[in-house]
Amino acid sequence: MPPETRYAKSGEVHVAYQVVGGGPLDLVYIPNAAHHVELNWENPPIARFLDRLATVCRLIVFDKRGTGMSDRVAGVPTLETRMDDIRAVMDAAAADRAVLFGLGDAGPLCALFAATFPERTAGLVLMNSTPRFVRAPTFPWLPSRGEQEHNIEEAVLRRVDPSRSNDPSAARGFGWSVRTLSPDATDDEVKSFARVFHLSVSPGALAEYLRMNLDVDVCDILPSIRVPTLVLHRADVVRWVVRGGRYLADRIPGARFVELPGRNFAPAIGDQERLFAEIAGFLAEVPKLSSWEATEPDRVLATVLFTDIVGATARAAELGDRAWRELLLQHHEAIRRELARFRGKEIDTAGDGFFASFDGPARAIRCASRVVTAIRDLGLDVRAGLHTGECEVVDGKVGGIAVHIGARVAACAEPGEVLVSSTVKDLVAGSGIRFSDRGSATLKGVPGEWRVFAALGEEAAVQ
Repeated sequence: MPPETRYAKSGEVHVAYQVVGGGPLDLVYIPNAAHHVELNWENPPIARFLDRLATVCRLIVFDKRGTGMSDRVAGVPTLETRMDDIRAVMDAAAADRAVLFGLGDAGPLCALFAATFPERTAGLVLMNSTPRFVRAPTFPWLPSRGEQEHNIEEAVLRRVDPSRSNDPSAARGFGWSVRTLSPDATDDEVKSFARVFHLSVSPGALAEYLRMNLDVDVCDILPSIRVPTLVLHRADVVRWVVRGGRYLADRIPGARFVELPGRNFAPAIGDQERLFAEIAGFLAEVPKLSSWEATEPDRVLATVLFTDIVGATARAAELGDRAWRELLLQHHEAIRRELARFRGKEIDTAGDGFFASFDGPARAIRCASRVVTAIRDLGLDVRAGLHTGECEVVDGKVGGIAVHIGARVAACAEPGEVLVSSTVKDLVAGSGIRFSDRGSATLKGVPGEWRVFAALGEEAAVQ
């Protein structure tokens, strides 16, 4: 019998999840693309894989919002929204800390979660994954954006019109992908995978999800991951080139890379013995590699926001001390309202400037945009700057080079502008926030040149 399906509440969205097994460690398994927590048990390869995984951990699986048995949603959830869903599922399953196991395009999500919430992450397993999906100078093996767009169109067309596939086993139009990525799957297994996928996601939602991935890039945050990490990659998987796995392992401190033989993307297809030996061995080591008791981390990935009033000195002289104090009080109240709305944490206030931190860059951008508008209503202009990076945590406050970069980015902003580093821009795929490239900037006291972007349009201010 399949396990009971339960629901966790993430904001206003119900996320379907299941808990299987009772091992000493909690493990959250997040598959590639879309799955269905109940239909997975009707797919023999996946059922066998999940059953075996549940022998070495307490296994937690869930359907991503918009797919499977979870609520359908408008638009494409950002990585930080998906992180909120992971935390909601962990809370509902009474999992204080867990190992995250991300397959394929779930890898960047799990990596970002581990860097942002190390106190909730016992370890990290990334399989057949990559930190980005579009070709770049450091990723010459990846398809170009144009090629990826063509692949997405083809995937959706095949999904809508199964007759486009010449493979008679390509059930409901998705079998061609299963056959390509996991060529050792039998005809019956191809049909089983295709059926689960067909009933998990609509063609339009699939297209939006895949297009969102084209803007994902977590390269800059990999050095911020401080949890035990195992990177697995089968050597001959089509499209998911093994160099992506090596890149992840090379840049995550202390990560162990294992190249497995085989050509099947799906963990449930192909050799299981070596795969489970590596997973079980890693899970056995996790309590030894990190403090099992949840403690406050001394380093964490955060988005920092700096704001300051443009021409504050001249305006204060114009108004006089009393009127300026009253206006400054309104300024502070307006910013604190927006920080509360977007889950920002006030770190420091010095005169007319604010310093705050966030656990998600899209929320930080939207908060900054709302602040600009709210302060303009007071007859003032502020400039705002944001950066995402690894911060030191001392007495609940963040510090370090990432904070200095955020302050320097803010100093480069024009009046009424929200300026962000390229790291921030790369992490908000799917948010709908548009940017204008402001080119490279030299940040005082920070080595090298930094690419900066201005957040544009109403999308930046909409929650």
